[in-house]
Amino acid sequence: MILEKIQTITNINDITDMVSTYLKKPVVIENDQFSLLSYSSYYIDQFDQANQQTIFTKHWPIPILEKFMDEGIVEQLKTIPHPFRVKQIADIGLNQRVVVSAIYKDQVFGYIWVQETEPMSEGDLDFLHEVSRHIGKLLYQKNQINLRENEEKNEFYKKIIGQAFQTENQIRWEAANHSIMIPETFIVTIFTVSQSEEEQLEELTETVRLFANALNHFAHVFTDQLKVVVIIGSNAKVSDQLAASAAELTSTVISQLGAYKIYAGIGNSYSSILQLRKSYYEALEVINAAKFIGSSEKLPFTYSKLGIFRYLETISKHHSITGYNNTSLQILRKKDEESQTKLIHTLEIYLLNNCKLKPTAEQLFVHTNTLKYRINQIQELTAIDFDDFYTRIQLYIDLQLLKKEI
Repeated sequence: MILEKIQTITNINDITDMVSTYLKKPVVIENDQFSLLSYSSYYIDQFDQANQQTIFTKHWPIPILEKFMDEGIVEQLKTIPHPFRVKQIADIGLNQRVVVSAIYKDQVFGYIWVQETEPMSEGDLDFLHEVSRHIGKLLYQKNQINLRENEEKNEFYKKIIGQAFQTENQIRWEAANHSIMIPETFIVTIFTVSQSEEEQLEELTETVRLFANALNHFAHVFTDQLKVVVIIGSNAKVSDQLAASAAELTSTVISQLGAYKIYAGIGNSYSSILQLRKSYYEALEVINAAKFIGSSEKLPFTYSKLGIFRYLETISKHHSITGYNNTSLQILRKKDEESQTKLIHTLEIYLLNNCKLKPTAEQLFVHTNTLKYRINQIQELTAIDFDDFYTRIQLYIDLQLLKKEI
């Protein structure tokens, strides 16, 4: 009997071939992070577009993974212990298929996907379920080895961040001793939640791992106290591509966890592994700046674009010591409160657009005449000189600090 034979085999590629031949359908087996482990098709031309992308990139691309999360498929995979159908999703090139989670010791370790080119019988579904139990056990054993290897990597990277090494040669020697491949170029991204609730941190970690694994670059994820750290690397000098991957990961994770207040920071990319600590602390500086402001939405995620925000906390402390207040902004805020005007907001957008009327009016969704009227109001109420460069800088800084107070 084929099921009994499969249960004696430990090679996942061989099992995939046998299942595909028995069912006469394309079969894909993935780990719990949707990375491709094995695939086989009774007829090679039956793989749909989604399958082809998975085979080409070795994992689900981020747009497909996002669609699976939005449709609730990822949640179903975590909670449904038996095979179930996933209907066709045309916009990601996914034909109807049957999927079952590979479970062992009540934990999901992977997934078996069968493209349903022809309807599967109840007997086929039962067969697939039994195969999934065997696959779950095999992936559990493989996972135990991966956990040990990942723990070694975690400690290795933490030692670099903690300055346990003085030279790059020391780092490379340690990496060679533990068979750890050092990327040619890398960038560090850090995520954290505003509240140190265990459930939120676990969900953040799981989401980051899932989408980091879907990137087209190497990514290693580990936790450091309440921080989720991602090292994105490449064996080629492609710093711009790494920065783009880090930005994509950051926006995707924050979008998926919109219910939580998440802070994220991206350091600069470097080609010397000795600079890992530097990229780490750059990412952390972005987060600290966001926490000071009170929101990640008000400033860039990347250290290279942090600009004046990196100095706001220091400036704020100086203002407190000296008792400084921007009287012009106090006047405008009082006017807004009394007359329900929007002079403070108008002023900020005007400054951001280098005091140009047309782009400011477009961003505010008002007519240029309305904007001119507001600017005239501001000038009548205050002594602001928009032609003075240093005044504009001071105004923008003080506006950010004023928003923090509000």
